[in-house]
Amino acid sequence: QVHLVESGGGLAQPGGSLRLSCAASGRTLSVYGMGWFRQAPGKEREFVAAISWNSSVRNYAVSVKGRFTISRDNAKNTVYLQINGLQPEDTAVYYCAADHGGLGVGRADDYDYWGQGTQVTVSS
Repeated sequence: QVHLVESGGGLAQPGGSLRLSCAASGRTLSVYGMGWFRQAPGKEREFVAAISWNSSVRNYAVSVKGRFTISRDNAKNTVYLQINGLQPEDTAVYYCAADHGGLGVGRADDYDYWGQGTQVTVSS
């Protein structure tokens, strides 16, 4: 199976940047699609971004498009989420997930493995 661990979250000011990482163990991620989701207090888990197994397809939520960039390094078995122009509404726990179908999709129930999440807090 696949074990995912997110890192890189923390406290940032509005307009700042963070780079989140998701490291995998157990199996290579080379054939998995990968996604990032987030969940703020009192809200449903929300799709953020996804990337196909070969990076040929990338999808973003409207709320983050232009500010967030998803990428992957299959040789390192790691996916990333670069977050720029942070806003207070970006505050949430961010989760990475792996989809054995290999495509970058936005439905949470399409993903087979999930990390524990990393907290992103945006505040002045």
